[in-house]
Amino acid sequence: MTNLVIADLGAEIESNVRRALAEDIGTGDITAQLIPAERLAHASVITRERAVISGSAWVDGVFRQLDPRVAVHWQVVDGEQVEAGRVLFQLEGPARALLSGERTALN
Repeated sequence: MTNLVIADLGAEIESNVRRALAEDIGTGDITAQLIPAERLAHASVITRERAVISGSAWVDGVFRQLDPRVAVHWQVVDGEQVEAGRVLFQLEGPARALLSGERTALN
């Protein structure tokens, strides 16, 4: 039996992310367009409930596809059990990309 690792799923993850972004924002995020293109921002994503972390490669893929200048700084790893109130990751980069990718990344 062969064990798959995330690295083996790269093309599938990118395809999943592309479809999810197309569903969530289609041809563009109208709200994000209200923010000046040069505006930079940072954000922290915090869990509201106890959770087991999974899907970090998909979160990374969302922001990589929207704007490769977005940096994702993980504070947890996949498989880790976390308590409510824990910072999962921090983002920094163009504000439009952060706003546009938020819903898709969290789903």
